[in-house]
Amino acid sequence: MSEEHNNTAPHSPFITHASPKVRVSPPTSPHHYPSPSAVPKSPIHRPGDANDAFQLRAHRDSITDHNTIAQLLVQSPAHFASPKQVGVSAKPEPPALDLAQQKKGGDVEKPPQSPKHGHDVLDDAHPDFVISEGLTAEEAEKRLEEFGPNQLPEKIIPKWYLFCSQLWQPMPIMIWIAAAIELGIENWPDAAILLAIQFSNAGLAFYETNKAGNAVAALKAAMKPEATVKRDGVWIKIDASNCVPGDLCLLNAGSAVPADCRINKGRVEVDQAALTGESLPVTLYEGGSAKMGSTIVRGETEATIEFTGIQTFFGKTASLLQTSHELSNMQKVLIKIMVVLVVLSLVLSGIVFAYLLVNHETVKDALSFTVVLLVASIPIAIEIVVTTTLALGSKELSRHGAIVTRLTAIEDVAGMNILCSDKTGTLTMNKMVIQEDTPAYLPGENQYTMLRYAAMAAKWNEPPKDALDTMVLSQADLKSLSNVKQVDFMPFDPVHKRTEGTIQETLPGGKVINFKTSKGAPHVIAHLCDQNPQVVEQCEKDVHDMGERGIRALAVAKTDENGVWQMLGLLSFLDPPRPDTKSTIEQAIKFGIQVKMVTGDHALIAKEMARRLNMGTNIESSKDLPLLDANGEKPKDLGKRYGPDILSRDGFAQVFPEHKYLIVEALREMGFKVGMTGDGVNDAPALKRADVGVAVQGATDAARAAADIVLTQPGLHTIIHAIVIARSIFKRAKSFITYRIAATLQLLVFFFIAVLSMHPNEFLPNPKPADWDDGSEWPRFFHLPVLMLMLITLLNDGTLITVGYDNVKPSKSPERWNLPAVFFISSVLAVVAVLSSLLLLWGGLDSWNKENPFYGMGIRKLHFSQISSMMYLKISISDFLSLFSSRSHGNFFWSSKPCNLLLGGAFVSLGISTIVANVWANSKPDGVPTIGLARTNPRYLSAFVWIYCLVWWLVQDVLKVLSYKFIKTFNIFNIRQAELEEARAQATSNGVTLTVAKDTKSTRAKVSPGTDETVL
Repeated sequence: MSEEHNNTAPHSPFITHASPKVRVSPPTSPHHYPSPSAVPKSPIHRPGDANDAFQLRAHRDSITDHNTIAQLLVQSPAHFASPKQVGVSAKPEPPALDLAQQKKGGDVEKPPQSPKHGHDVLDDAHPDFVISEGLTAEEAEKRLEEFGPNQLPEKIIPKWYLFCSQLWQPMPIMIWIAAAIELGIENWPDAAILLAIQFSNAGLAFYETNKAGNAVAALKAAMKPEATVKRDGVWIKIDASNCVPGDLCLLNAGSAVPADCRINKGRVEVDQAALTGESLPVTLYEGGSAKMGSTIVRGETEATIEFTGIQTFFGKTASLLQTSHELSNMQKVLIKIMVVLVVLSLVLSGIVFAYLLVNHETVKDALSFTVVLLVASIPIAIEIVVTTTLALGSKELSRHGAIVTRLTAIEDVAGMNILCSDKTGTLTMNKMVIQEDTPAYLPGENQYTMLRYAAMAAKWNEPPKDALDTMVLSQADLKSLSNVKQVDFMPFDPVHKRTEGTIQETLPGGKVINFKTSKGAPHVIAHLCDQNPQVVEQCEKDVHDMGERGIRALAVAKTDENGVWQMLGLLSFLDPPRPDTKSTIEQAIKFGIQVKMVTGDHALIAKEMARRLNMGTNIESSKDLPLLDANGEKPKDLGKRYGPDILSRDGFAQVFPEHKYLIVEALREMGFKVGMTGDGVNDAPALKRADVGVAVQGATDAARAAADIVLTQPGLHTIIHAIVIARSIFKRAKSFITYRIAATLQLLVFFFIAVLSMHPNEFLPNPKPADWDDGSEWPRFFHLPVLMLMLITLLNDGTLITVGYDNVKPSKSPERWNLPAVFFISSVLAVVAVLSSLLLLWGGLDSWNKENPFYGMGIRKLHFSQISSMMYLKISISDFLSLFSSRSHGNFFWSSKPCNLLLGGAFVSLGISTIVANVWANSKPDGVPTIGLARTNPRYLSAFVWIYCLVWWLVQDVLKVLSYKFIKTFNIFNIRQAELEEARAQATSNGVTLTVAKDTKSTRAKVSPGTDETVL
């Protein structure tokens, strides 16, 4: 490192090297503001007193010479940037760092300086800022009222409002209208039934929606931070939310920084990974700004709180979290489905109403039947059943260590095809660990011996003084040092930039030898051992090679018997991946998900990590990524202009928070469903914008507030469970929606055709036969009692809740809604059910005709009261059997065994329907003659209906399978999109580029010889 680098002018916040190989420019981001209080319109706030890591990234981004990079990687990131803060006078720039004191955060000891006399250095740049001596309780109370609590603002929805909101959704509004009409025509029983349905649905929706919120609230309450402050001259612990500007707080190792505060004196090492994404802590001196959301790694000091709550760096970044009010994809899908079905129901019901009026039915009778038909046909409980299914999935996910904060995110997880992951703390352990690569330059030396000598260059009998000592002493064999005495110790200082121990070691024979050991930055130790040029040259080469891979190095040396320093070798270290990360990524790729690394760390470090994880090393810095404009708006045509390049990369390094945000947005604009994982404030905007935001274990409040899923276990393995569970839930929801559309069409179209074309009174035998004993008049149009229609709806919807427990096989590729295909398959199921119902109705009405085919089957001479019960049983059975057909999708119904709960629910519901149809009393509810099938001959009529339905169910299932094959063969409705995505994922995992051919009739993947291009 050049001396010019070491002696940077203290007033310059950016370092400029004299070497022509290195040029350093200020950050290119447009969002460096003049004061901490300046809040940009950008969704990502980067205040003027931003952390040194932001300046570091700008410095690194400008370096293009790999030799220089290799050397810089073994230095501390902190010395690249000045500790100058807005409102605080600059400290003299410390000299270049000796790696031996890299303290995991890499800063040097505070260099000697002569403070100005007569006033505190803070007073020069911050005349209004006063170092606190503590507040009185009264002062703190006033400031709490003035500035508000020290926490992120939350919009809390009252429980009563949450319940009431379930009563004015589109579907409930229709029930209110229907109930009002029934009350208007004084049809009290029907109105009571509708109101009972209304409140039961609302109660169920409230319960399921509230349950997930309670789980997150409990998690947050358990993690509530505390702060130690001085009030009325006494140090006390308080809830961190009660901290106020001007409080004197105590910061010590392991504690979280409760608010943005200024260091009063001394120095502390601060882990700011949650704010900046940097693996290494930074050292803050007197006047330095410690940010809320960071953690003290080493040291103890007093600090004055400067900003709290939304005015902190943490809070301003989190303010973005309140800006997104998009409907979830599941909500959009349900709205589309309900709009189609409601419009169809309104149109057909309106035609029926008009037809009945034209045919001289009274307004009351016509209106009563039409309203009930409308309510029975519209999927009132569709959202409730889907919510219940998602809630059951949420409960299952919680058992695997994932708290779902937004239920519909489960559906988004099922369709996720790109996962952007933060590196530090998510893919990695967020701590430095000695690596296996240990170059040795003397015979007999290895990692074991070098760790021993490195430990001798530290105070091994005392607690570790810094991160490097912690790393070395945790892996060295300290028990073997029982016969070693440290006579003298030279700690790190900014002049020598290394540590040194003077050692006396007693050998097994009793001989005592004296020598010195030292550990430090490779270029410093190499200069110490310059008597051997070959070793120095090899050391420089090894450092360069490791630097190219983003690996840091610590050199170790000792003196020989002549007191000459000898270079022993290099200890390499890196923030390693979590044990399960590699397998998690491999599984994600097998499930058709492309994983991209998006990190604030250096590109070389990111590439090395990606190489170890088999993620692909096509990782670039952020220099070509877009930025928000001066108004905080994203670039026009973001996805079109930047999306293809972003998609082609395996990841990005040295990114700002807004880069993460725009990467996610660009991929979403291209039509991808994007997941984002992270743990820090810097991840929060992207977490909020992503389709699936995942806050990993230990995430900040801002990240958890932005996320859809909060992990409570370390690592990403829980995400694989989430993918499997989510795709299973998606299939269950798809089964239910396919069925519910089919059931709606079946009921609506059947009654529409029956009312308009099958008039029971026209089927009366003329003249009446001698054995005619039906004393009732057959009605002019066919309809069922309201109670029977409501029973069909209630029993079906009640049973459908068990779909959430059904056995399904999750897809190996991302799921997505193909509504045209869903409506087509539902229509096929409905057409078969409608035709079979119309045929049976015709056979029943014409059962006095000996030429009727049903006459020969024993279905003869039926009264209308029997026909009513028969059709009630037929519609009920067909509805349930359609569910078992729809749940197997493109396969026959026997290919997938239903869960016992679903079978039990169906058995109970079908049993109730059969019993009701057989024992119904001889009566005329709503003017419709009705009698139980078992109360009159032929008493086997219900058994006939069952057999009839089972036969038509087989026909229905065969036609369903053929329909699936038809639309897949000709790729109608783009049904093979999932297969294309699965092939794309497979191609990506094999390291080839995928091109989707225009020929949509073939899904075979082709790889041209000598190329890396796969064509579908």
